[in-house]
Amino acid sequence: MTIALVLRALGVGGLLTAVPALRALRRGGLNVVLAAPAELRDLALLTGAVEGLVPITGLEGLAWSARRPDVAVNMHGPGPRSHHLLMDLRPRRLWAFADPSFPRLKGPRWNEHEHEVERWCRLVRWYGSRVDPADLALPVPLIQNPAPGAVVLHPGARDAARRWPPERFAEVARAMEAEGLRVVVTGSRHERPLALLVAAQAGLAPHRVLAGRTSMRQQCALVAGARLVVSANTGVAHLATAYGIPSVVVFGPDSPARWGPPADRPWHRALAQGADARAVTVEDVVSASREVISVPAR
Repeated sequence: MTIALVLRALGVGGLLTAVPALRALRRGGLNVVLAAPAELRDLALLTGAVEGLVPITGLEGLAWSARRPDVAVNMHGPGPRSHHLLMDLRPRRLWAFADPSFPRLKGPRWNEHEHEVERWCRLVRWYGSRVDPADLALPVPLIQNPAPGAVVLHPGARDAARRWPPERFAEVARAMEAEGLRVVVTGSRHERPLALLVAAQAGLAPHRVLAGRTSMRQQCALVAGARLVVSANTGVAHLATAYGIPSVVVFGPDSPARWGPPADRPWHRALAQGADARAVTVEDVVSASREVISVPAR
Protein backbone atom coordinates (compact mmCIF):
# COMPACT_ATOMS: atom_id res chain seq x y z
CA MET A 1 0.00 0.00 0.00
CA THR A 2 1.55 3.27 -1.17
CA ILE A 3 0.55 6.11 1.15
CA ALA A 4 0.38 9.71 -0.02
CA LEU A 5 -0.06 12.29 2.73
CA VAL A 6 -1.52 15.45 1.20
CA LEU A 7 -1.35 18.73 3.13
CA ARG A 8 -4.30 21.05 2.38
CA ALA A 9 -5.02 22.81 5.69
CA LEU A 10 -7.66 25.18 4.31
CA GLY A 11 -11.47 25.36 4.28
CA VAL A 12 -14.23 23.97 2.06
CA GLY A 13 -13.17 25.99 -0.99
CA GLY A 14 -9.57 24.92 -0.53
CA LEU A 15 -10.56 21.27 -0.48
CA LEU A 16 -12.94 21.45 -3.44
CA THR A 17 -10.48 23.25 -5.70
CA ALA A 18 -8.01 20.42 -5.06
CA VAL A 19 -10.45 17.61 -5.94
CA PRO A 20 -9.20 16.99 -9.52
CA ALA A 21 -5.61 16.74 -8.27
CA LEU A 22 -6.58 14.46 -5.37
CA ARG A 23 -8.50 12.16 -7.72
CA ALA A 24 -5.52 12.03 -10.07
CA LEU A 25 -3.37 10.76 -7.18
CA ARG A 26 -5.98 8.14 -6.31
CA ARG A 27 -6.24 6.96 -9.91
CA GLY A 28 -2.47 6.68 -9.95
CA GLY A 29 -2.63 3.99 -7.28
CA LEU A 30 -1.89 6.09 -4.21
CA ASN A 31 -3.84 5.76 -0.96
CA VAL A 32 -4.49 9.41 -0.15
CA VAL A 33 -4.59 10.61 3.44
CA LEU A 34 -5.52 14.29 3.71
CA ALA A 35 -4.13 16.63 6.37
CA ALA A 36 -6.95 19.18 6.74
CA PRO A 37 -9.33 20.66 9.35
CA ALA A 38 -11.36 17.97 11.16
CA GLU A 39 -14.70 19.46 10.13
CA LEU A 40 -13.93 18.57 6.50
CA ARG A 41 -13.78 14.82 7.12
CA ASP A 42 -17.22 14.00 5.63
CA LEU A 43 -16.64 16.24 2.62
CA ALA A 44 -13.18 14.75 2.00
CA LEU A 45 -14.58 11.21 2.03
CA LEU A 46 -17.39 12.30 -0.30
CA THR A 47 -14.85 13.17 -3.00
CA GLY A 48 -14.01 9.47 -3.40
CA ALA A 49 -10.32 10.38 -3.55
CA VAL A 50 -9.46 10.32 0.15
CA GLU A 51 -9.01 7.25 2.36
CA GLY A 52 -8.75 9.14 5.62
CA LEU A 53 -8.15 12.52 7.24
CA VAL A 54 -5.53 13.65 9.72
CA PRO A 55 -6.83 16.76 11.51
CA ILE A 56 -4.72 19.91 11.45
CA THR A 57 -5.43 23.54 12.26
CA GLY A 58 -3.45 25.96 10.14
CA LEU A 59 0.07 24.58 10.02
CA GLU A 60 0.12 23.49 13.65
CA GLY A 61 -0.32 20.12 15.31
CA LEU A 62 0.00 17.55 12.53
CA ALA A 63 -0.25 14.32 14.56
CA TRP A 64 1.07 11.65 12.18
CA SER A 65 1.62 8.34 13.98
CA ALA A 66 1.62 5.94 11.03
CA ARG A 67 4.72 4.77 9.18
CA ARG A 68 6.59 7.37 7.20
CA PRO A 69 4.65 8.44 4.08
CA ASP A 70 5.80 7.09 0.74
CA VAL A 71 4.89 10.45 -0.78
CA ALA A 72 4.17 13.77 0.91
CA VAL A 73 2.31 16.22 -1.35
CA ASN A 74 2.21 19.89 -0.44
CA MET A 75 -1.09 21.29 -1.73
CA HIS A 76 -1.14 23.97 0.92
CA GLY A 77 1.13 26.64 -0.54
CA PRO A 78 4.51 27.52 -2.02
CA GLY A 79 6.53 26.79 1.12
CA PRO A 80 8.92 26.89 2.81
CA ARG A 81 7.07 26.44 6.13
CA SER A 82 4.63 23.89 4.72
CA HIS A 83 7.53 22.08 3.03
CA HIS A 84 9.35 21.82 6.39
CA LEU A 85 6.20 20.52 8.10
CA LEU A 86 6.03 17.61 5.67
CA MET A 87 9.77 16.96 5.61
CA ASP A 88 9.72 16.57 9.40
CA LEU A 89 7.74 13.36 8.77
CA ARG A 90 10.66 11.97 6.72
CA PRO A 91 8.68 11.01 3.61
CA ARG A 92 10.45 8.99 0.95
CA ARG A 93 9.48 11.61 -1.65
CA LEU A 94 8.21 15.18 -1.50
CA TRP A 95 5.99 16.55 -4.27
CA ALA A 96 5.88 20.33 -4.00
CA PHE A 97 6.61 23.60 -5.75
CA ALA A 98 10.24 24.61 -6.04
CA ASP A 99 11.66 26.68 -3.20
CA PRO A 100 15.18 28.11 -2.74
CA SER A 101 15.27 26.60 0.76
CA PHE A 102 15.11 23.14 -0.81
CA PRO A 103 17.77 23.11 -3.55
CA ARG A 104 17.29 19.38 -4.18
CA LEU A 105 13.55 19.79 -4.80
CA LYS A 106 12.99 19.98 -8.57
CA GLY A 107 9.32 20.89 -8.57
CA PRO A 108 7.52 23.39 -10.84
CA ARG A 109 7.63 27.13 -10.24
CA TRP A 110 4.87 28.80 -8.25
CA ASN A 111 2.55 31.18 -10.15
CA GLU A 112 0.80 33.57 -7.76
CA HIS A 113 -1.97 34.46 -10.24
CA GLU A 114 -2.89 30.93 -11.31
CA HIS A 115 -6.38 29.53 -10.68
CA GLU A 116 -6.39 27.25 -7.65
CA VAL A 117 -7.76 24.28 -9.59
CA GLU A 118 -5.13 24.51 -12.30
CA ARG A 119 -2.36 25.16 -9.76
CA TRP A 120 -2.70 21.77 -8.08
CA CYS A 121 -3.42 19.99 -11.34
CA ARG A 122 -0.15 21.38 -12.68
CA LEU A 123 1.70 20.21 -9.59
CA VAL A 124 0.61 16.58 -9.82
CA ARG A 125 0.97 16.64 -13.62
CA TRP A 126 4.62 17.66 -13.14
CA TYR A 127 5.18 14.47 -11.15
CA GLY A 128 3.57 12.25 -13.79
CA SER A 129 -0.14 12.09 -12.84
CA ARG A 130 -2.87 12.27 -15.47
CA VAL A 131 -5.38 14.87 -14.31
CA ASP A 132 -8.62 16.42 -15.56
CA PRO A 133 -9.15 19.97 -14.22
CA ALA A 134 -12.89 19.70 -14.99
CA ASP A 135 -13.28 16.72 -12.61
CA LEU A 136 -15.01 18.81 -9.92
CA ALA A 137 -18.37 17.07 -9.47
CA LEU A 138 -19.44 15.53 -6.17
CA PRO A 139 -22.00 12.79 -5.49
CA VAL A 140 -25.10 13.81 -3.54
CA PRO A 141 -25.04 12.37 -0.01
CA LEU A 142 -27.88 10.03 0.91
CA ILE A 143 -29.47 12.35 3.43
CA GLN A 144 -32.65 14.42 3.51
CA ASN A 145 -32.46 17.85 1.90
CA PRO A 146 -33.65 20.38 4.51
CA ALA A 147 -35.09 22.79 1.88
CA PRO A 148 -35.47 21.29 -1.62
CA GLY A 149 -35.60 23.78 -4.47
CA ALA A 150 -34.72 26.80 -2.33
CA VAL A 151 -32.64 29.84 -3.15
CA VAL A 152 -29.66 29.54 -0.82
CA LEU A 153 -28.21 32.81 0.48
CA HIS A 154 -24.90 32.50 2.29
CA PRO A 155 -23.89 35.93 3.66
CA GLY A 156 -20.87 34.85 5.67
CA ALA A 157 -17.21 34.38 4.79
CA ARG A 158 -14.21 33.57 6.97
CA ASP A 159 -12.43 36.76 5.88
CA ALA A 160 -14.48 39.88 6.67
CA ALA A 161 -13.08 41.65 3.59
CA ARG A 162 -14.85 39.11 1.38
CA ARG A 163 -18.30 39.70 2.85
CA TRP A 164 -21.04 41.58 1.02
CA PRO A 165 -23.21 43.84 3.25
CA PRO A 166 -26.03 41.92 5.00
CA GLU A 167 -28.64 44.51 4.05
CA ARG A 168 -27.91 43.81 0.38
CA PHE A 169 -28.37 40.09 0.88
CA ALA A 170 -31.71 40.98 2.48
CA GLU A 171 -32.72 43.00 -0.59
CA VAL A 172 -31.81 40.07 -2.84
CA ALA A 173 -33.90 37.78 -0.62
CA ARG A 174 -36.91 40.10 -0.96
CA ALA A 175 -36.48 40.22 -4.75
CA MET A 176 -36.29 36.42 -5.01
CA GLU A 177 -39.33 35.95 -2.76
CA ALA A 178 -41.27 38.45 -4.87
CA GLU A 179 -40.61 36.20 -7.86
CA GLY A 180 -42.14 33.22 -6.08
CA LEU A 181 -38.89 31.58 -4.97
CA ARG A 182 -38.34 30.26 -1.44
CA VAL A 183 -35.22 31.67 0.25
CA VAL A 184 -33.17 30.11 3.06
CA VAL A 185 -30.10 31.58 4.74
CA THR A 186 -27.13 29.37 5.56
CA GLY A 187 -23.84 29.62 7.39
CA SER A 188 -21.81 28.13 10.18
CA ARG A 189 -22.75 28.15 13.86
CA HIS A 190 -20.61 31.29 14.32
CA GLU A 191 -22.38 32.96 11.38
CA ARG A 192 -25.89 32.36 12.72
CA PRO A 193 -26.31 35.90 14.16
CA LEU A 194 -25.42 37.33 10.73
CA ALA A 195 -27.87 34.97 9.02
CA LEU A 196 -30.63 35.93 11.48
CA LEU A 197 -29.96 39.60 10.77
CA VAL A 198 -30.31 39.04 7.00
CA ALA A 199 -33.53 37.09 7.52
CA ALA A 200 -35.01 39.74 9.81
CA GLN A 201 -34.23 42.54 7.36
CA ALA A 202 -35.72 40.47 4.52
CA GLY A 203 -38.88 39.65 6.47
CA LEU A 204 -38.14 35.92 6.50
CA ALA A 205 -39.37 33.69 9.32
CA PRO A 206 -36.64 32.44 11.70
CA HIS A 207 -37.11 28.83 10.54
CA ARG A 208 -35.76 29.91 7.15
CA VAL A 209 -32.36 30.41 8.81
CA LEU A 210 -30.45 27.14 8.50
CA ALA A 211 -27.13 28.62 9.64
CA GLY A 212 -25.69 26.55 12.46
CA ARG A 213 -28.36 23.86 12.02
CA THR A 214 -26.92 21.77 9.17
CA SER A 215 -24.11 19.25 9.07
CA MET A 216 -21.64 19.21 6.20
CA ARG A 217 -23.57 16.39 4.52
CA GLN A 218 -26.85 18.28 4.91
CA GLN A 219 -25.25 21.38 3.45
CA CYS A 220 -24.13 19.35 0.44
CA ALA A 221 -27.64 17.93 -0.02
CA LEU A 222 -29.14 21.40 0.34
CA VAL A 223 -26.91 22.91 -2.34
CA ALA A 224 -27.28 19.89 -4.63
CA GLY A 225 -31.06 20.41 -4.65
CA ALA A 226 -31.08 24.22 -4.67
CA ARG A 227 -32.59 26.48 -7.33
CA LEU A 228 -29.85 29.07 -6.91
CA VAL A 229 -26.90 29.88 -4.62
CA VAL A 230 -25.90 33.49 -3.88
CA SER A 231 -22.80 34.03 -1.77
CA ALA A 232 -19.50 35.75 -1.29
CA ASN A 233 -16.35 33.97 -2.40
CA THR A 234 -16.53 31.17 0.13
CA GLY A 235 -16.94 27.41 0.36
CA VAL A 236 -20.63 27.20 -0.56
CA ALA A 237 -19.85 28.78 -3.95
CA HIS A 238 -17.53 25.84 -4.69
CA LEU A 239 -20.27 23.43 -3.63
CA ALA A 240 -22.54 25.04 -6.22
CA THR A 241 -19.85 24.41 -8.82
CA ALA A 242 -19.47 20.80 -7.68
CA TYR A 243 -23.22 20.17 -8.06
CA GLY A 244 -23.82 22.23 -11.21
CA ILE A 245 -26.26 24.54 -9.43
CA PRO A 246 -26.76 28.11 -10.73
CA SER A 247 -24.73 30.50 -8.63
CA VAL A 248 -23.85 34.16 -8.27
CA VAL A 249 -20.63 34.85 -6.38
CA VAL A 250 -19.69 38.33 -5.18
CA PHE A 251 -15.91 38.82 -5.20
CA GLY A 252 -13.67 41.25 -3.36
CA PRO A 253 -10.75 41.46 -2.77
CA ASP A 254 -9.87 38.03 -4.24
CA SER A 255 -9.93 37.65 -7.99
CA PRO A 256 -12.31 35.28 -9.83
CA ALA A 257 -9.30 34.46 -12.00
CA ARG A 258 -7.89 32.58 -9.02
CA TRP A 259 -10.94 31.38 -7.06
CA GLY A 260 -13.92 31.77 -9.39
CA PRO A 261 -16.15 29.10 -10.93
CA PRO A 262 -15.16 27.65 -14.32
CA ALA A 263 -15.50 30.35 -16.94
CA ASP A 264 -17.06 27.99 -19.50
CA ARG A 265 -20.18 27.24 -17.39
CA PRO A 266 -22.85 29.90 -18.04
CA TRP A 267 -24.94 28.91 -15.02
CA HIS A 268 -22.25 30.36 -12.70
CA ARG A 269 -21.58 34.09 -12.52
CA ALA A 270 -18.68 35.77 -10.71
CA LEU A 271 -19.25 39.47 -9.97
CA ALA A 272 -16.25 41.66 -9.24
CA GLN A 273 -15.91 45.44 -9.30
CA GLY A 274 -12.39 45.90 -7.99
CA ALA A 275 -11.07 44.97 -4.57
CA ASP A 276 -14.17 45.99 -2.59
CA ALA A 277 -17.19 43.64 -2.66
CA ARG A 278 -19.41 46.63 -1.77
CA ALA A 279 -18.89 47.96 -5.30
CA VAL A 280 -21.19 45.17 -6.51
CA THR A 281 -24.80 46.38 -6.34
CA VAL A 282 -28.04 44.62 -5.48
CA GLU A 283 -29.16 45.21 -9.06
CA ASP A 284 -26.01 43.44 -10.31
CA VAL A 285 -26.77 40.37 -8.20
CA VAL A 286 -30.51 40.21 -8.92
CA SER A 287 -29.93 40.60 -12.67
CA ALA A 288 -27.22 37.91 -12.68
CA SER A 289 -29.46 35.61 -10.62
CA ARG A 290 -32.27 35.87 -13.16
CA GLU A 291 -29.84 35.13 -15.97
CA VAL A 292 -28.21 32.03 -14.48
CA ILE A 293 -31.45 30.36 -13.41
CA SER A 294 -32.74 30.77 -16.97
CA VAL A 295 -29.88 28.69 -18.38
CA PRO A 296 -31.05 25.21 -19.53
CA ALA A 297 -30.49 22.35 -17.13
CA ARG A 298 -26.93 21.24 -16.56
